[in-house]
Amino acid sequence: MMDTPICDFVKTYSESRNIRLHMPGHKGVPVLGPEDRDITEIDGADNLYAPDGIIKASENNASALFGCRTYYSTEGSSLCIRAMLCLALGAKCSASIRPVVLAARNAHKTFITAAALLDFDVHWIYPGAQDSYHSITLTPAMVEQGLQSSAILPSAVYITSPDYLGKIADIRAIAEVCHRYDVPLLIDNAHGAYLRFLPESLHPMDLGADMCCDSAHKTLPVLTGGAYLHVGGRFAGLGAQAVKNALSLFGSTSPSYLILQSLDLANPYMETLPDRLSAMLPDIYSLKSELSSHGFTLCGQEPLKLTLSMAGYGYTGDEAADILRSQGIVCEFHDRDFLVFMLTPQNDTADLEALKKALLSLPKKEKRVPPTFSFSAPKQAISIREAYFQPSEELPVSKCAGRILALPNVGCPPAVPIVMCGELIDDDAIRLFHYYNMEFCTVVRESDYS
Repeated sequence: MMDTPICDFVKTYSESRNIRLHMPGHKGVPVLGPEDRDITEIDGADNLYAPDGIIKASENNASALFGCRTYYSTEGSSLCIRAMLCLALGAKCSASIRPVVLAARNAHKTFITAAALLDFDVHWIYPGAQDSYHSITLTPAMVEQGLQSSAILPSAVYITSPDYLGKIADIRAIAEVCHRYDVPLLIDNAHGAYLRFLPESLHPMDLGADMCCDSAHKTLPVLTGGAYLHVGGRFAGLGAQAVKNALSLFGSTSPSYLILQSLDLANPYMETLPDRLSAMLPDIYSLKSELSSHGFTLCGQEPLKLTLSMAGYGYTGDEAADILRSQGIVCEFHDRDFLVFMLTPQNDTADLEALKKALLSLPKKEKRVPPTFSFSAPKQAISIREAYFQPSEELPVSKCAGRILALPNVGCPPAVPIVMCGELIDDDAIRLFHYYNMEFCTVVRESDYS
């Protein structure tokens, strides 16, 4: 079994009963409970952004499991997204050409804040008529069309796969398109850390991606905030310190050692994950099949995610989530249209049976016909960075027509903006804001930009 150097060090230190005249301020005295294992960069504890000891050894273990260079984040995939964009832009830096990234429109708002911080422009790939604003059926042809229509070749192509509803893009084919144009492919794989360990890997790094992030805490037994940045492909020759420098540019100098221990313990767990998944997947497939046969509409291809479009069953996702919550079942996400459940091998067969029983007990009602919306391409009035840092004001959505959006107007989940910073808010966007119960927008103050 793979060793756990971070956990071993912290356990030994905790049991030593040293007088702690260092941070953190709780001094290892339990209030919540785990304080005795919550340390900082004392002698022997290594340094996340310049590792040469236990953290380096643990990251090497993770790299062996994922088959590429893997680096830890204790600040989620958000930190990894900013770092990989920084690295991609740095590799194609030009003083005379403003950088551009080709991105699918259902990007997480962290991508938008990265654009504000790194000051690049975005050429968007928009959803089709049958898509929703937070889920796109992305094809290689759409990516190629985006590359062909760009005035300059982008510094990177950036897509989210799996997306929040469980759609998985054809990464292998998209990677082939990107590499024909000599453009690196970056993947927000926050929901797919486990994809490496399926009977046939669906992990982006095995399918041709050049960099990707995984939120370990989303699908592995890791504390919230644990994530990976994977580096390979066109960036395989990038030195480890260059990657660490990009991570440290956006990361805290006080990473959580509780999260680092959690990532460390995930390594031996991932050694057993193929067997765990092989044992669980037939039960999940059976559940999905039975729900489909009873009239539920399933969305997406992600194996461990169950996404239901509730309109055909006569409910909103919000209504169904309320009913399930009253029975002690809490979903990952719900809105007017969808109900999303995230499953892992930590859910036992009793969990699956309870979920099936609760869903099948819902009386089917008359089909609900949701309104249709057009997905227009809002006009980019000013850059994302300029909008983000301009003086702003918050207004009711009904008063925002024609105004420039300043900040991403979306919560998490799903954290996918309808309008992006710097774009003009049009009537289509306002209809979507109302549909998703968004009452206010933060817009650029007119007196400061006219």
